[in-house]
Amino acid sequence: MTIYKAMTIAGSDSSGGAGMQADLKTFQELGVYGMTALTCIVTMDPFNHWSHQVTTLDTELLKKQLDTIVAGIGVDAMKTGMLGSPDIIKIASDIIEKYHLTRVVIDPVMVCKGAEEEIQPELQPENTAAMLKLLIPKALVTTPNLYEAARLTGMPRITTIDQMKEAAQKIVALGARHALVKGGSRLPDTDQAIDVLYDGKTFHIIADEFINTPNIHGAGCTYAAAVTAGLAKGLSVLEAVKVAKSFVTAGIRASFPLNDYTGPTDHSAYKRELAAKQSRGN
Repeated sequence: MTIYKAMTIAGSDSSGGAGMQADLKTFQELGVYGMTALTCIVTMDPFNHWSHQVTTLDTELLKKQLDTIVAGIGVDAMKTGMLGSPDIIKIASDIIEKYHLTRVVIDPVMVCKGAEEEIQPELQPENTAAMLKLLIPKALVTTPNLYEAARLTGMPRITTIDQMKEAAQKIVALGARHALVKGGSRLPDTDQAIDVLYDGKTFHIIADEFINTPNIHGAGCTYAAAVTAGLAKGLSVLEAVKVAKSFVTAGIRASFPLNDYTGPTDHSAYKRELAAKQSRGN
């Protein structure tokens, strides 16, 4: 039996909806063995409107985790999530170079969810510069949302498909082989959730049903993890993105509230939908 292996370098979301928890659930549901190198722990204060606190872990501990995974076991694909500091970004870059990792998904996480991204500051402004220099050029795929794409490219707020295409072009010009700019629920005048994938030559519009729900915690992590899982199994980037889009859409369609503040995607929904289609003979 072939075992496909993927690694996530990411933070731990104590609520279980995003970060490495979302990554591992996604890997498992898509038939990939997942491993984690933790960069930080994110906690939420239930006594103060679910405010977030990020506690960064020791960098030497991160290096030991990476040695365990990459040198000790090996990976077919990897992704990054919340990295939190230029030092951690450098460590992630070094491990990619040292072991010649090529199926690399960079999810350029810049803020914690819980406030409007347009008014929420980046975790650390210097992270963007480090990411642009050290990680974006190593990405087989990078998966910014509209806020992150604007930060990476220096563009103002992105609100149209044409602007998404422009951002994707700029990100590929920065060194990424593919840019997947995620529209999410931010594009006006459409009843679809639209993303733009660009490979340096061709634009692909990746669209699916727009689901009007506030319960989308971890959707970005899940999407990037699903792309990573597809790459680990040998899919092309376009094939992996299409499967990932279906996976995250199913998860959002079945999402649910955990409390008054957060609601995650349902990572088991994709398999249930596939099983239901098969039982109907579709």
